[in-house]
This record gives sequence, structure tokens and C-alpha cells, in this order.
Amino acid sequence: MSDKRMLVVDADLVKKVDENRGDLSRSEFINFLIDGQLKEESKTNDGVTREEFRQFQEGAKELLRSFLEFFINYGLELGKQPKNDEFEQLTRRLQALAGSQK
Repeated sequence: MSDKRMLVVDADLVKKVDENRGDLSRSEFINFLIDGQLKEESKTNDGVTREEFRQFQEGAKELLRSFLEFFINYGLELGKQPKNDEFEQLTRRLQALAGSQK
């Protein structure tokens, strides 16, 4: 037979246990909660870290900058002269992206 011990807890905690344990005994319910908590700690986190997200953002900015550069150069190669407003806007975007990478 297993060795038994007494655990002194607040009456409110005993009430919570009794309200939620269903057909389990108090001892079985507490054991179930402890096992569940320990198993949950050992699971891996499927989320991303801040560093991984920051690297993703930087990669996306670099990709956007490359696309903008490509389209500017492609337009210049075709001989189509960009309108001053469009060219200035794209230049500002490229400079903003280059500045945010540092």
C-alpha cells in the first residue's frame, strides 16, 4: 500500500478542487494537474522568437529594396524616362529601406 501524507491547504483551494475534480478523488485530481503541468513544460514552443521575427522583417525589407532597384533599373534600361515625382518617390523609399537596415 502506498505511503500517505497530509497536505494542509486553504479552504478555498479545497473548494476549487472539489468543484472541478468530477469523479476523481482529490489525490487523483491533484496528481493529474501536476502531471499535466510537467508535460506541458516539456513541449516545444511552435511560435517564433523576437530575433527570428526581426530577421524575417529585415529579409522582407531587403527583398522589397531589391525589387524596387530592379524596377528602377529595368525602366531606365528600356529608355523610358521616369517622371520626376515617381523617381523621387522611389528614391526616397530606397533610402528609407537602406536606412532602416542599419
